[in-house]
Formats: sequence, structure tokens, C-alpha cells
Amino acid sequence: MEKSIQTTADYWTKLLICALVLLTTQVHCHFNPKINVTFLDNAVSRGAVCLDGTPAGYHYEKGYGTGADNWLVYLPGGAWCNTKADCVARTKTVGGTSINVTHTWYGGILGANPIVNPDFYNWHRTFIRYCDGASFMADVEAVDPETNLHLRGGRIFRAVVDTLLAKGMKNAKNILLAGNSAGGLATILHCDRFRALVPNASRVKCLSDSGFFLHAYASRHLFEFDL
Repeated sequence: MEKSIQTTADYWTKLLICALVLLTTQVHCHFNPKINVTFLDNAVSRGAVCLDGTPAGYHYEKGYGTGADNWLVYLPGGAWCNTKADCVARTKTVGGTSINVTHTWYGGILGANPIVNPDFYNWHRTFIRYCDGASFMADVEAVDPETNLHLRGGRIFRAVVDTLLAKGMKNAKNILLAGNSAGGLATILHCDRFRALVPNASRVKCLSDSGFFLHAYASRHLFEFDL
């Protein structure tokens, strides 16, 4: 009898778990839809291009309701390329080209689920593609004749921001520039100049997630102790 009760309990437990998994999956799919990429119309003429010279792009979800006047601009991570060979290798991936880039899925701080992301779910949310390998900072006019490498991350950032300003960000009340890892470093480095581009905003904040790095050699010696 006890074994029968235990078997029944196990059955209902497994059924409940399956139902929760199904519900969670459906909620995730419903609240985090596929966001198509938008390539900058004037990318090539402005030099806002990836390492391989292809047009840079971004993903954008329009805000609504209480978030209609608020904007979130996100800079993703993805490490750096530190040598010419590294940068060339990067052009074979989405970290250095926009070829085959079609969409992304929003989640976390970009997610549209008000339960998981109650503060930003209905803001205007933009995810800028990271394809320059230098934290959106490079601005080199010359193109390497040997490798065709374009070092233009700073231009990508400015071109996307200009596009967002034209979409209405210039009239925003609250703006958050955020990023993680290499994008977190970019957030730190761009914060002041970004604030200057939106003088009419009531509040502009910058949030860097894991964006501060110690040089490997320096950190090794900094934390050496004689015990």
C-alpha cells in the first residue's frame, strides 16, 4: 500500500515538473521574441562597419506604456582581438562580420517579461552588434591593404546612437547605457560622451557589468606574496 502511494506521488511530481517546464518554455518564448537585425543605411559611407567592412547593425524593440519615454542601449561582450591574425580570424565569425547575422533573442535586462525584468521590460531596448573587436572604441580611417581589416568600432557606436536619436531618444526622460565584459568596458569609456549626446534627458545612467580588467602580467605580479 505504501509503495502504491509512493508511486502515485512520484507520478504526480513528475507530471507537475513537466507542466512547469512546458509553461516556463512557453512564457520564455512569448516574452522574449525574436528580434531581427537592422543594418545601418549609411554604414559604409560613415565608415560604421565591422572588421571585414560589412555594414554594422543593431536590434531594436520599441517601448510602450510607462516605458515609452525611456531607453536602454546595450553593448554586448565578446572579448577582443589583440593581433592582426586574431582580428582576421574574427572576421570569420559574427564577432567580426555582419554576414549571416539575422536576429537575436532578448533576455535578462533586455527581456520583455515584466515578472523577470520589471524595470525595463517596456522601455525602448537596443542591442548593438559587437563586430569590431575593440570595445566599440577604434576609429582608424586607413584600411589594412593586406588583410582588409576595418577598425571602426567608435563609428559604429556613434552611428547607431545617431539613429536612435532620430527615432526619438533625443526626447527621452530616462536613458540607461549598459554592457557586459568588453561591452562593459565600452560603457565606461563611452559614458561621458554618450551623456553629452542626450542633453535633454532628465537622467542618464551607465551600468558596466564585468567591464574592468587588470592586465594579465600586471595582475600576476600585483598579487605575488612571499609566504
